[in-house]
Amino acid sequence: MKIAPVLFAFPLLFLSAPRSAAGDDPRYAPAWANIAPQRVIKHAGPDGDSLVKAVAALQPGDQLVIAAGTYSVDRLWDIGVSGTAEAPIWIVAEEGAQVILTRPDDKQNVLNIGQGGDVRYLCLRGVEITGGSHGLRLGRCREVWIDRCHIHHTGQVCLSANSADTSRLFLTRNHLHHGGGHGEGMYLGANHGEFLMSESVIALNHIHDCRGSQGDGIEVKQGSWGNLVAENHVHDTQYPCITVYGTAGKPVNVIERNLCYRSDDSTMQVQGEAIVRNNVLIGAKGAGFASTDHQDKSLNLQVIHNTIINTGDAFKGGSWNAREGMVLANNVLYSRDRNALNFPNGREGVTITGNVIVGHGPKEGTSPGRGLEDFVDLGWDGETHDATPTGEAPFDRADVKFLLETDFSGSTRTGPLSGAVKR
Repeated sequence: MKIAPVLFAFPLLFLSAPRSAAGDDPRYAPAWANIAPQRVIKHAGPDGDSLVKAVAALQPGDQLVIAAGTYSVDRLWDIGVSGTAEAPIWIVAEEGAQVILTRPDDKQNVLNIGQGGDVRYLCLRGVEITGGSHGLRLGRCREVWIDRCHIHHTGQVCLSANSADTSRLFLTRNHLHHGGGHGEGMYLGANHGEFLMSESVIALNHIHDCRGSQGDGIEVKQGSWGNLVAENHVHDTQYPCITVYGTAGKPVNVIERNLCYRSDDSTMQVQGEAIVRNNVLIGAKGAGFASTDHQDKSLNLQVIHNTIINTGDAFKGGSWNAREGMVLANNVLYSRDRNALNFPNGREGVTITGNVIVGHGPKEGTSPGRGLEDFVDLGWDGETHDATPTGEAPFDRADVKFLLETDFSGSTRTGPLSGAVKR
C-alpha cells in the first residue's frame, strides 16, 4: 500500500501488502508459521493436572495435540516453555475436537503464558478458554502466537498483555466475547506506558458483547508502538470497539480494514501517532470516530479512506487544532442528525481533503453525498453493514495525493474513490 506523502516512518514488518491466494495477509503470521514439528505428542484427557505436566515437559520442536474434553486446573497455571526460531513449540487442539480450559473459580486466571519468565516461539491454537479471572494473560512474551482460540464468559478481561513488556505477539482468528469486570475483549499494554506491546499483530478476530464496567473490544494502551490492528470484526461494546492511544514518539500503529459497529461510546477512538485507513465504522452513541488528548497529546494522525456512518457525529477531533501531522483525507463521513466533521476546539493546520459528507460541519475539503442510498446495504445502527458504494454514489472525489492502492477487502482500487470500499 502507498500513501503519498508519507508522513511517518513505521516498521518494515508492515510494508509487505500482497494478500495470499487463500485470502490471509502474509503479515498476519510469524516467520516460523510453517515450520513442521519435530515430534508430535498426543495428550489424552481430560485431566487438568496431567495436561499442565505435559505442557511443562515440552521441548523445542514439540507439538502437543490435546484430545477433546474439559480440562479444569484449580491452581495458578503459567506456561513457561520456549521454542526457537527453527523449532517452535505448538500446543494445539486435536483436529475437530472441543478442548475447554477452565478452572473452578475466579481466584486465578485460567491460563498465563510468561508470567514467571521469558517465553519465545510458542503457538497456542484452537482451544476454548472460559471462567477464571482473566481468560488468558500474556506476560514476558515475544514471538508468541495465539490463534483460533475461543475465549468467553471470563471473570475479567478475555485476553490481556498488560503485566510485562511484550513484542511480536500474533493474536489472530480468535473469538472473544462476554468478559467480566472491566469487560475488555483484549487489553494490550498498560496505562501511562508502564508496560508496552510493540511490533505485534492483532488481526482477523471476532470480538463482541464487551460490556462490564468499561468494555473496549480491543484496547492498545499508551506508548505501545509499531502494531498492526487489522481486519477485526468488533461489535456491541460498551466502550469503543477499538481504542488505541499514542506511541510516545516511537513508530506509529496501523489500524486498517476493521469492521466496527454498535458501540455505546464512540465506534473507534484513536489518540494519535497512527495511520487509520480503510475501516468501516457504523452506529455509536458517541462519535463514529473520535480523537482527543488522553494520556498524551493527539498528533501525527492520518485518517484516510474510511467509511464512517453514525446518527451522531461521524468524525470528532477534539484536540486536533494546531497539532503536527493531522490528516483527514478521502473519507466518507455521514451523520444523520449532527456533524459530519466536528472540531470543537478548532482545526488550524489540519489537512482536510477528498472527503464526502452528509451532515453539518466545515465544508472545506469536502463534497456532498446523498445518504444511505449511496451504499448497497448499510443501516445507521450497523444491523446491515455492506458499505459497497452504489453506481450512483458521488464518491469520485478522492485526493490522489492520499490515494491508497487497496480498499477494505484488500482489492486493488481502480479509481480515485473516497471511502473504505471500492465499487
